[in-house]
Amino acid sequence: MEVRHLADGAVLAGYPDLPEPAANQAARALAAGLSRETPAWLLDAIPAARTLLVLFDPDRLGHSEVEALLLRASATPSPAPSRTIHLPTCYGGDAGPDLEELASAAGLPASDLVRLHASAEHRVAFLGFAPGFPYMRGTPRELSLPRLATPRVRVPARSVAVADGYTGIYPEESPGGWRLIGRVAATLFDPAATPPSLLLPGDRAVFDPIVPAQLAAFEASRKRSASAPAEPLLKIEKPGAFTLVQGGPRHGLGALGVGAGGAMDLASLAVANGLTGNSPFAGALEAAIVGPDLLLLADATFSVPGALAETRLDGKLVAGPGPHPGKKGARLAVGPIRGGFRAYLAFAGGLALSPPGTPSRPLRSGDLVGRAQEPAPRLFTVPHRIRIPREGEIELRALPGPQWDFFTSEGRETFFSASFRATSQSDRRGMRLDGPQLDLSRPSDIPPEGTAPGSVQVPGAGLPIVLGPDRPVTGGYAKIATIISADLPLLAQARPGTMIRFSPATLEEALAARRSAT
Repeated sequence: MEVRHLADGAVLAGYPDLPEPAANQAARALAAGLSRETPAWLLDAIPAARTLLVLFDPDRLGHSEVEALLLRASATPSPAPSRTIHLPTCYGGDAGPDLEELASAAGLPASDLVRLHASAEHRVAFLGFAPGFPYMRGTPRELSLPRLATPRVRVPARSVAVADGYTGIYPEESPGGWRLIGRVAATLFDPAATPPSLLLPGDRAVFDPIVPAQLAAFEASRKRSASAPAEPLLKIEKPGAFTLVQGGPRHGLGALGVGAGGAMDLASLAVANGLTGNSPFAGALEAAIVGPDLLLLADATFSVPGALAETRLDGKLVAGPGPHPGKKGARLAVGPIRGGFRAYLAFAGGLALSPPGTPSRPLRSGDLVGRAQEPAPRLFTVPHRIRIPREGEIELRALPGPQWDFFTSEGRETFFSASFRATSQSDRRGMRLDGPQLDLSRPSDIPPEGTAPGSVQVPGAGLPIVLGPDRPVTGGYAKIATIISADLPLLAQARPGTMIRFSPATLEEALAARRSAT
C-alpha cells in the first residue's frame, strides 16, 4: 500500500502492485473495517477502483498516525452479494445521444451495440461520483472508450453511460464526462429507502431493453409534489438568484456515493449560527448574488453575516449582522450581495435539512421551509474567521495532487504561475476556470478514485475545475492539486470573472493555516 497526503485531513491509500479487481476489493474491505469501528477521528472512507480516500479530523488524529494505522491494517475481502437487479433501459435516440457515434466508431449497427451491452455480464465494483452511481465492470470492448475531453454541463437523470471499460448510471441530473447510450426506467437512489441505493457493490445488473413509450410512462409516474414541513417557519416569496438550505457537511455515506455536501463557506455559516445561539453546523439559508424575500410564519430571531447584503424587515433597513427579532407575518428581504458572492441567513433553532443524498435544489417561490427537528452534529473544529475576497485577484494555497506527475514540467509551472478566471458555468459542484491550458504528459483519464474537498481536477482539455461541496464523490480525471481547507471560504465567495492564482503549500503550512482560522 502507498499513502499520499492530499491536504489537511485527507489521505489517499493506493494498491499499485495489485490488479484492479484485487485493489478494489482491498479498498472496500479496509473501508468497511474502518466504518465498523467508527473512530471519532474518521469522517469518511471512500473506496474506488484502486484506492481508498480517507477524510478525517486532523485535530483528533495526526496525519502520521493515520498513515501508520492504514499501513498496519489488514484487509480481508468479504464475499460479494449475489443479487441480480433488472434495469429496464431505453437505448439510443434522445435517451442515448452518443450511441450512433459509438456504433459508427465500432463499425457496427447501433442495434448490435445494444445487443452486446444488454447481454454482457455487468457487476457493480463500487459506488461513487454521485449518490447511488454504480461503476460496473463487464462493458464490451466495443464500448470501452475514454471519457469526453470536456465534460457535459448537464447529463439527464438515469442516463446509462460508458467510459474506460465501465458502465455507469447517473441517478440525478448532473455534469458528466461519460458517453451516453441510454436511460433506465428505475430509481437509482432514494434517501428514504434502506439501503438508499438500488445497486450495491457485488450486484449483477441486467439491462432489459424497452421502447421510448415505456420510458416516458415511467418518467410521468415519477412526478410528485413535495410535502410541506411539519413545522413551517418561512415561506419563500421570491427565491433570489440561487438560495438553498444548507448546514454543515454530513459525512459517513461516501461508500454509497453520497457526498458530505454542506455550506460553501463554513466560516460564514458558523458565525451566522453563533449569532442566533445555534450549533455551528445548523441549517441556514445560503444565498448567492441576490438574497430571497421571505414571509415569517412564526416569531423568529435571525442573523445575516458574511458577504455584505442589504437586509430589510417590513421595508425597514436592518443594521448589522444581528441577531434581530422578527414577528410572525413580517416580511424579510435580503438584497444584492456586495463584496462577495454568498450570504448566510440563520434562524434561532436552525432550519430543517433534507436527508443526506437528496439532490441540492434551489428554493422556489411558494416553498415552505421548516424548523430543524433534531440538533446539528459538530464533527470537527469549526472555522470562525470570515474571509471575503477583495476586488481583483485572490490567491489559493494548494498541495500537489495525486496525479501531479501526469503533467509536464511546463504544465506544473503554469498551474503555480498563471492567472485563471472563474467562469459563469461554476456552481456548488465545481468552479470551472478559464486561462492557459495545463499540458499533460499522458491522458487525463484515471481509474475512478475519491475526491477530497478542494481537489483541482483537470479533464483532457487542460482547463482546471476546483471541486466544491457538491462535487462527485469519485472522479476519473487527473487532479493536479488540492486547496488547503483554510482557503476554501475564499473560493466560496469568488464571483464569476474573479481572477485566481494558485501558490504552493506544504502539509505543515496547511495544518498551521487551519489552526489559525479556528
